[in-house]
Amino acid sequence: MIQNSFDNSNSFYIVPTPIGNLDDITIRALNVLKNSDIILCEDTRTSSILLKHFNIKKKLISCHEYNEKIIVDKILYFLNNGLSLALITDQGTPIISDPGFFVVKDVVKAGYNVISLPGATAFVPALTSSGIAPSPFLFYGFLNSKKSKRLSELRELKNLPYTIIFYESVHRILDTLSDLLNVFGDRDISLSREISKLHEQIFRGKISEILNQLSDLKGEFVIVVSGNENVFNFGSLDVVEHVNLYISDGLSVNDSIKRVARERNVAKSIIYSEYHNRK
Repeated sequence: MIQNSFDNSNSFYIVPTPIGNLDDITIRALNVLKNSDIILCEDTRTSSILLKHFNIKKKLISCHEYNEKIIVDKILYFLNNGLSLALITDQGTPIISDPGFFVVKDVVKAGYNVISLPGATAFVPALTSSGIAPSPFLFYGFLNSKKSKRLSELRELKNLPYTIIFYESVHRILDTLSDLLNVFGDRDISLSREISKLHEQIFRGKISEILNQLSDLKGEFVIVVSGNENVFNFGSLDVVEHVNLYISDGLSVNDSIKRVARERNVAKSIIYSEYHNRK
């Protein structure tokens, strides 16, 4: 299917909104919001404040992580009747660690135009101001809130050779940084707080250094972590050595076998058999 993004009839717009400084909204975003028939928003109360500031009065419909699978039929009904819709979240670009994916997936499947506007998102300024290699990078978003699962995620990411970007809340930032230090080692990181807002701060240095600098924490954080510079040459390892490498990192035998199978592009059953027959 080929989409014409300049055909504005019954289109579905993804519209970034400021993550702090209201001056960051684009002229195009304002025009789309003014000309849309309906605005879908994460929280109608929060979005009402933003829209009132720009003197925009539109019908608002809640679209959040708990209802976005349910309201798709209503959205398709509006589009089918020639209306144009805009999707916003409380701040930043929808779908990037925010709701909207399931709605967009179904709107695309139904054949309607989905037009995503460029604009504010926290990880881009965090990366470009970090002083850490900008490419290649992996945007991971939020780690799991449970410590055991968070550690498992970090062990899976530990050996990646490229920059990794995480989001984190004020309530977990110290725990997450401590887990990063324990699993990744004392790497170079950049920690951005309250990007574009009045009390914006950026901490740069080793993980251990930044942990010692943090106090009176408030706001939302973006963590930019340098990649693993000690990349293993898996071709020099046999299967048993390869599996044992991840076991020594704290993964279970089964998870280590699955990871080796993925990295070697071999069926898990083959790695399982070879490991248990030779260990």
